[in-house]
Amino acid sequence: MFVLHIALQGCLRGDGVIYGLTADTGGHIRYLLDLVSASAQDRDLERIVVATRLFHGQLGAAYAVPEERIADKVTLVRLASASPDYCAKEAMHAEVASFAEHLIAWIAAQDRAPDLVHAHYADAATVAALVEDRLGIPFVFTAHSLGRVKAGMLAPSPVRPDLACRIAAEEAALARARLVIASSRDEAEVQYAGYAAYEPGRVRVLPPGSDLARFAAARPRPQVDAAIDRFLHEAAKPAILALARPVARKNLAALVQAYGESRALRARANLVIVAGTRDDIDSLDGDMAATMRDLLVLIDRYDLYGCVAYPKTHRPEDVPAIYAYARARGGLFVNPALNEPFGLTLLEASAAGLPLVATDSGGPNDIVETCGNGLLVDPRAPGTIAAACLRILGDPALYVRCVAGGARAAAAYDWDRHAARYHVLLRALLAPQQDAPPTRQLLVCDIDNTLIGCTAALEIFRRWRSRQAGLAFGVATGRSFHSAMAVLEQQASPRPQVMITSVGSEIYHLDANGVTYTADAAWRRGIAADWDRAAVHDALRGLDGLVPQGPLEQRALKLSYFGDATGARRVRGRLDEAGIPACVIHSHGRYLDVLPAAASKGTAVDHVRALYDLPEHAVFVAGDSGNDIEMLRAHVQAIIVANYSDDLASNAALKHSYVARRTHARGIIEGVSHFRRILADVG
Repeated sequence: MFVLHIALQGCLRGDGVIYGLTADTGGHIRYLLDLVSASAQDRDLERIVVATRLFHGQLGAAYAVPEERIADKVTLVRLASASPDYCAKEAMHAEVASFAEHLIAWIAAQDRAPDLVHAHYADAATVAALVEDRLGIPFVFTAHSLGRVKAGMLAPSPVRPDLACRIAAEEAALARARLVIASSRDEAEVQYAGYAAYEPGRVRVLPPGSDLARFAAARPRPQVDAAIDRFLHEAAKPAILALARPVARKNLAALVQAYGESRALRARANLVIVAGTRDDIDSLDGDMAATMRDLLVLIDRYDLYGCVAYPKTHRPEDVPAIYAYARARGGLFVNPALNEPFGLTLLEASAAGLPLVATDSGGPNDIVETCGNGLLVDPRAPGTIAAACLRILGDPALYVRCVAGGARAAAAYDWDRHAARYHVLLRALLAPQQDAPPTRQLLVCDIDNTLIGCTAALEIFRRWRSRQAGLAFGVATGRSFHSAMAVLEQQASPRPQVMITSVGSEIYHLDANGVTYTADAAWRRGIAADWDRAAVHDALRGLDGLVPQGPLEQRALKLSYFGDATGARRVRGRLDEAGIPACVIHSHGRYLDVLPAAASKGTAVDHVRALYDLPEHAVFVAGDSGNDIEMLRAHVQAIIVANYSDDLASNAALKHSYVARRTHARGIIEGVSHFRRILADVG
C-alpha cells in the first residue's frame, strides 16, 4: 500500500521542527510525523510520502528543499504553489488550486500512483478532492481543528471571510472523504455535529499516540532549571506549568488571570508559562504577538513579578526536562484552551508524573476519563481553574491518584496501536467488496460484559462468527456509536452489520464498503415523533438523588443520569405526573437513561428484523444487565450470559430466556446453539 499525506500548513520538516515558530506550526505536525513513523513499521506498507508547500524566506532554507528523506519508506516532498512565500492558514485557500496542479503532475511522474490520500486540515482536503476528481484516488480526512468551533469561540463577532471559507472547505471535506479520522469522542460527536455534511458513521475515533517513554524517563536539566528559576523569588515552590503556543485559542490569559486573582494560589505555587519560541515579540506570526502582549499586561496588572516565569525560548529536546522541573517541585500541568481537539501535551505531562487541570472542551474529556489523571474545568471561568489547582495541590491523596492515572497513559495512547487500527481501516476501504450471502438469521448482543470482557471468549467468538454464513451480526449497547466502535475495534471484534447504540435510540447500518455506517433516518423520525427532550429535562430538574452523566453521554434522543432504583421510580413517577411519554431504563444499579417512549433495544431489534424481513424465530438476542431487559423480554430466543447482573435470571419477564452456563461471548455461542437445536427438533 502506498499512502500520500497532504499537509500544507506550518513549517514542516523531517526533524528539528521548531514548534511555535509560526502560529500554524503546532500539534498537527507532531501528529503527522509520529503517525508516519509508526506507519512505516508496517511491513505491508510499501511507501509513505508527505506532500507540503515549498516556500522561501526568513524562516529558513530547509523549507525550500524539494525533497527530504524522513525515514525508511518515508519521504517529505515540497511542491510550489502560487506564492513563493510562507502563507498563514488564513491565506492558504489561495494556494490550493496551484498546489493541486503541481501535486497531480508529481503523481503522474511516479512509477505508481498512491493507493490512498490522507488530507490534514481542510485546505489539504480540497487538494485531495481535486486529485480524486482527476485521478480517482480516494481520500480520508483529519481536520485537527475546526472552523465552526473557532467561530463559536469568537461569537458574537461576525464570522470573518477567511473563517467562512475554511468552514465551507470543511463542509466539502466531510461530504467527500471516504472516512474521517477524529482524535476524540468530543470531536466526533460534538464538534462535527454542527456541520450539515456530518455523518457519524463515517467518522472513526482513533486517539493519537505519543512518544511517552521519553517523558516518563524525564529528568531535570540544570540549564532548563536555570532558564526558569531566573524569573522566580522562591524557585522551590510547586510549579503550575502551561506549555502552549501563544495563540488566543490556547487561552493562556485566563490562566494568568486565575493565578493573579487567587491569593491562595499565589502563596502556594509559582506559575511557569512556556509559550513557544520568540526573539522580538513584534516578529511573531499571526495573533501570537497580541497574545504575548496580553500576557505581559496581565503579569504587570497583578504584579506577578518574581512568581511567574515566561522564558523566551526552548528547544524540542528541552520539553521532557520542563515537565520534570514541575514534577520535582510537586507541581501540576494546566491546559486552559478554549477548545483542545486532542491534547498531546496532556499525555506528555501526565507520563512525566504531573497531575492535570484541563479544559472540559475537546479531547481532554477522553484523556481524563480514560486515565483518571486530573480535573476538568470550564476554561472561560478563571476562578474554577484556580480552584482546581488548589484542590490538587491541597489533597495529597488526590495528587497521588492523578499521578498513578498518568502512568496508564502510555498503554492507552500508543502510536503502534493507532497505526494498526488505522491500517486495518485503510485496507478495508481499498479491498474489493464481496457479495454477502442472503441473511437467514440475525444475532444481536450487548457489548460490555456480554460480547467483550473475556479475551479468550472473544477469540472463540471471532472464529465462530467467520463460519456463520447467512447470520447477520449486530450489537445493541448503551454506548454511543463512536464509543462502541472504538471498543469493538480495540478488541478486534467482528465488524457488526448493524449497530443499535445509546440504549436503542440510534441505529446504524454497515455500508457496502464494509467500513463506514449510515444512520437509520426512518428509525430516528419514528421514535422522535412524541419526544420532547426539553420537557423531560425540565420535569427532572432538581429531583433528589438524580445526577446528570457527562455531556458526551447526553444525546438528542437520550438523557442520561446516575441514580439508584429509588431514583428510577421517582423519575418514572415525575414523568407520569407531568404526562410526558418516555421510556425509563435503569441498569447496573447506577445508570439511568430516559428515552422516547418508542425507543429501547427491544423495539430497535424489531425494527431491524423487519428491515431484514425475518420471522421472530430467526432472531437471537443476548445480554447481561438491566438495560438489556427490553430486548430480552421482547424476543423469544433470548440469551442471558452466565456473568449476568441486575438479577436477570430471576426476572419474571425473562422466564423464557436461556441462561447460559458459560460467560461472555462463549455464553452467546452456547445460547445460539441451544435455540438452533430446538428449531431443528421442531423442524
